Amino acid sequence: MSLPDPVDIALAEDIGGGDLTSLFFISETSVSRGRIFAKETCVIAGLEVVGKVYRKLDSRLELRFLQKNGSAIKPGQTVLELAGLTRTILTGERVALNFIQRLSGVATLTAQFVEAVHGTGVTILDTRKTTPGLRALEKAAVQAGGGQNHRMGLYDRIIVKDNHLLARPGLQDAILSIRRSHPKIPIEVEADSFDQAREFANLKGIDVILLDNMTPDQLRVCMSLRRPGLKFEASGGVSLTTVRQIAETGVDCISVGQLTHSARAIDFSLELFDA
Repeated sequence: MSLPDPVDIALAEDIGGGDLTSLFFISETSVSRGRIFAKETCVIAGLEVVGKVYRKLDSRLELRFLQKNGSAIKPGQTVLELAGLTRTILTGERVALNFIQRLSGVATLTAQFVEAVHGTGVTILDTRKTTPGLRALEKAAVQAGGGQNHRMGLYDRIIVKDNHLLARPGLQDAILSIRRSHPKIPIEVEADSFDQAREFANLKGIDVILLDNMTPDQLRVCMSLRRPGLKFEASGGVSLTTVRQIAETGVDCISVGQLTHSARAIDFSLELFDA
């Protein structure tokens, strides 16, 4: 399925019939230099999107990227220099900043979680709790921050949750049926108690057991269920305060919804110079 380009959507909603302020206040032939810079410490993401914004407006605009996605940035540090028509630079300013602020916020928060579990061997995963239409961009920002992507959508991984179990009993038969038709697709089952996790650990064909909203003590008990080829994911109740304690229980990965649903936008600004 082909999805609409989020850059096209963002430009259309901001520019509409035209940038009236620039049209009336800026000469058609005026040229300028400018820079986009961070106003606070962060991990940067979304540079390629900023470039796409400006190239869609004017392919002749000169763009010089001074940083890479995943770089740690200090306040005042320039990430991009621009040169070209002043109107173009100003027309794309807000859309470009909106993308880099949002995506760098995701990358920065992810990096904080990754640092919090450093040395444990645990992987920080994102979830599907993303901004509609921005999933691919936000998940790329998670990677820039050092995390890894869980499933991109409903189509590339099977996660059986409580509502699925209520709607269709007979989990083992269902899993074996999935394995016959999709032999390589990962299969994960959500458990909210040790007894349920033990039941799932005895099933054939499961790759991951998701331990939902369990305390660290409960997670440790579930680690006794380990067997070759079976991994454990912790989810629910995860914050920067709790993630280290969760990681030290022995789980393989921790999924964190707030990476994308609650990341704070990082403050960036565009500064214009005379050409």
